[in-house]
This record gives sequence, C-alpha cells and structure tokens, in this order.
Amino acid sequence: MTTATAAEAQQTAPAISDQVVLVTGGARGLGRAITEAFLREGARVVIGYNASRQAAEELAAAHPGRVVAVQADVRDRAQVEALVAAAKAAFGAPLATVVNNALVDFSFNGDGRSHAHEITYDEFSQQFSGTVEGAINVVQAALADFAELGSGRVVNVGTNLFQNPVVPYHDYTAAKAALLSLTRTFAADLGPRGIRVNMVSGGLLRTTDASAATPEAVFDAIAEGTPLRSVTTPAEFADAVLFFASPWARSATGQNLVIDGGLVKD
Repeated sequence: MTTATAAEAQQTAPAISDQVVLVTGGARGLGRAITEAFLREGARVVIGYNASRQAAEELAAAHPGRVVAVQADVRDRAQVEALVAAAKAAFGAPLATVVNNALVDFSFNGDGRSHAHEITYDEFSQQFSGTVEGAINVVQAALADFAELGSGRVVNVGTNLFQNPVVPYHDYTAAKAALLSLTRTFAADLGPRGIRVNMVSGGLLRTTDASAATPEAVFDAIAEGTPLRSVTTPAEFADAVLFFASPWARSATGQNLVIDGGLVKD
C-alpha cells in the first residue's frame, strides 16, 4: 500500500457501528465490559474465549446475529487462524478492530504471587506466551482482513503497574511491558498500511471477577489517591478502548493511554 493510499484509509476508516470487532477473553470481567461497549455502539463482536464457554455462549444468545463466540487459545496460532476465519464466515466482513485482552493462567492475588527472591523464569515465560505470543498471533492472523478493509485497529490491554508497582506481579508486569514495546514497534511497522496499534492501561478496576475479593477499604484508599477520587470501572476503561477503535483516533498510533482516574502518569 502506498503512503497516499494509507492516508486515505485513515480518513475513511469505518465507524464503530460498521465494524466487526474481535475481543479476546471477551466473555468475562473487563473483556465482557469491552464486548458490551462495542455492542452498545452497534458493532458486531467476535468473542474469543478459552475456558469461559458458558459465559461466551450466553452473550451470543443474548445478541443473536451480532455476537459469535469461538473457542481459541491465543497461544496456538492455528486456533487463532481458525478464530479469525470463523469471524469472517459468521459476518461476511473483515475484522476492523482486534482487542488483545486475553490473560492466560494468572491469579490477581498479591499474597499468592511469587516474590523477587523466589520467582522462576518459567513464570515469566508463561505470561510472555499468553500476553506477547498471543498478541502476535492475533495481529498477524488479522492482517489479511485489515488489508481487505484498507485499514485496521489493534488495541492492547496493559497495566499501570509499570509506574505504580504496588503488588509483586513481576511476571504479569514484565509481559505487559513487553506488550507496550510491541505496541510501539508494530505501530511503526504497520502504520504505512493504515493500521493503528495502541494500548489502554489500567490498574485495579471496581469491580471485575479479578478484583471481587478486594476489600472496600482498599478501593477507598486508591480512590483517595486519585484526582477524581474514584476507582475506574470496567465500563469506563472500555470507553477508552472505543476511542482507539473509532475514526476519532485516526491519527493516534503507538500510544499508551492510562485510564486509572489520574493515579499515575505515563
């Protein structure tokens, strides 16, 4: 694609209501909020799930013709290719946006995570496989669809723990840091094709499955440390994802938008 053609694609990128969107891990927690946000704006959504079959199928049943749920482990390239093919078959249109939200085999339990003196590289490797390899598989599998459409959007889900490492999530944070690097290098490499790659990063959300056991006192303490005096909700986070998927973000790529009530600065 020439530079001129890429520029034209940026100006003619589809509205969210005209898009087919893939959300990995889109059936539960933050992923579900992202799925519901896109549905609210009129998009058709492909939910990629690994273990959450029931939740994914319930969402599909609640939105007939607008949601398709497909099982895929993002670490397996063949399964991801099949996921993208199933999306195309279901909706008869190419993917316009992919959201890399899937999180593989991780427990948000600060007391239960390995500390610096005991963590093994295998723990890092597991998170890199789910977060980095998974994102690479999804983006590469979507490239043919993006080429057909003439543009594309990738939104990666990150964390504010780079700036505010208040819990010993060493493996998780390192993998997300690598995902930020991938966001910026892929943005530079894919930009001439009209593909924008961005990241939305948050902290503790009020409330998801992952934070359901968090005491109210912890939420309140975090809220007091933010300029907005509130803890970000999954719906608020999802709205920022919508921005990067929308034509309003046509000139934004390689960015990391921190959505945490102003707790930390990028």
